[in-house]
Amino acid sequence: MKALLIAYDNESFIHYFPQGLAYIAAVLERNDVKVDIYSQDLHHWPDAHLTKYLDDNEYDMVGVSVIGGYYQYRKLMSISKAINLSKNRHKFKYIIGGHGPTPDPTYFLLKTQADIVVMGEGEETIENILYATKLSIINGIAYRDGDNVIINPRRPLIDDVDIIKWPAYHLFPMQYYRLFRMPHCSPNDFVMPVLSARGCVFKCNFCYRMDEGYRARDSNSVIEEVKFLIKVYGITYIMFSDELTMGSVERTESICNSILKEGLNIKWCCPGRLNFAKPDLLKLMKKAGCVFVNYGIESMNDNILRDMNKSLTVNQIIKGVEATIAAGISPGLNILFGHIGDNIVTLGDNVAFLLKYADTSQLRTIRPVTPYPGSALFDYAVENGSIKDVADFYENLHINSDLASVQFSNMDNDSFHDALYKANANLIQPHYDKVVNSVLGQAYNMYYKNDASFRGFRQS
Repeated sequence: MKALLIAYDNESFIHYFPQGLAYIAAVLERNDVKVDIYSQDLHHWPDAHLTKYLDDNEYDMVGVSVIGGYYQYRKLMSISKAINLSKNRHKFKYIIGGHGPTPDPTYFLLKTQADIVVMGEGEETIENILYATKLSIINGIAYRDGDNVIINPRRPLIDDVDIIKWPAYHLFPMQYYRLFRMPHCSPNDFVMPVLSARGCVFKCNFCYRMDEGYRARDSNSVIEEVKFLIKVYGITYIMFSDELTMGSVERTESICNSILKEGLNIKWCCPGRLNFAKPDLLKLMKKAGCVFVNYGIESMNDNILRDMNKSLTVNQIIKGVEATIAAGISPGLNILFGHIGDNIVTLGDNVAFLLKYADTSQLRTIRPVTPYPGSALFDYAVENGSIKDVADFYENLHINSDLASVQFSNMDNDSFHDALYKANANLIQPHYDKVVNSVLGQAYNMYYKNDASFRGFRQS
C-alpha cells in the first residue's frame, strides 16, 4: 500500500515543520505502508503540479490536514480541486483532517469531495482505516457515500500519549525545516518543534479545540526526543508546540529539571499561562535555556477576560509578565479585540499594555477575535444571527485574520477597523523605531568605539 501526504505551501519562505503529518506518517510506516511526502511548501509547486504528480504515480490514499484559518480553508479548496482532477482518472482514497474539517465534516466532505474526514486525533483512526472492512465501524471519522455523509461516533482520546510513535522525521526535508526562525535565534541556530503534551486545562470561549483534557508526555520521553534531534539533525533550539506547555508548575519544573539533568545546552520556547508565571519557576526555566514564553493574554479588562472564560485577571497578567521579564525571558503578548464588551477604551488599555511591556523579539499587533467553528463563541454568533453556519463563516465572513469576520463590540465595522488601524499603527512604529535605534547603536559603536563585531547593514 502507498500513501501520499501533502505538506501544502502557505507562501512562506521557510515553513513550519508539518508535525501532524509526521505523526501520521510514522503510524503508516509502522503498518508497512510506503509513505511519500509531497513537499509543495519547500518547492512552491503550483497546484497543477500536484494533479500531474498524481497522474504519474499510483497511490492508495492521499492525505491533507488543515487548521481553521481563512488561508488554510482556501488552500484546501484549491488542493482538493487539483486532487479530484486526478482522482477522476485514478482510484485512491482522499482523506482530510485537522481542526478545520472536524467541527463540520459534512460541509467539508461535500465541498472538497474528499472520501473521509478524520475527526480529532488521527493516529489510531488512520490505523483503523487501513484494516477495517467497512468504514461504518470506524470511530472518529465521517465519510461520504455520493452526496450522503455518514458521521460516526467520536473516538476517545489516546490516554497514554507516551505510546504514540515519534514523528517520522526521516521522511521530511529536515535541512529546510530546521531553518525556521523564532525569537532570540542566532544566525547559526537550528529550530525544531517538539510536542510535550496534548490538550489544555482551560476552556477559552474563542478556542476551536474540541478535545477536552490535558495529557502530558513523560518528561524523560520528551528529553529523549530532544536528544535525538540534537544528535541527528543538529537542532539547537526547541519550540514546544503544545497548546499549553506550562500546564502546571509541577509539569514545567519536570521539563526544566530533565533538561538540566541531561546537561542539554539548548534554547527553547513554549506557550505559557500567566497563572503559573511565578518568579521561582521562571528563574528555573531561564536556567534550563528558555528564552521566550508565548502568553495568551487577549485583554486587559477583567470583565472581558471573564466573558472569554480565560481564568485570568489583569493583576495576574501584569505580575506574570513582569516576573517573566525580570527572569530574562521575552514574553509573547497576544491580544485580541472585538469581544463582547470591547470598546475604544478597552482597546486603548490593550495598546498601553503592549507599549509598556513588548520588546523587539517579535512585532506585536492586535487582531480581531475570530469565532472559529468548534468554539463556544461560534455557537454564540450562530444563536444571535451573526453567522448562519460554517459555510457562511468560510465563504463570506472569514476572509482575513486581521479583518473582523464577526466582531461582538457595539461598534460598526468601519469604526472598528479604523480604531484597529490606529491602534496597530501606534504599535508598529515604536517596534521598528527600536529596531532602527538598535542598528544605529551598533553602527555607532563600530565607527566611534572600534567595535568590529558589527556584521554590516545588509545581512539577511
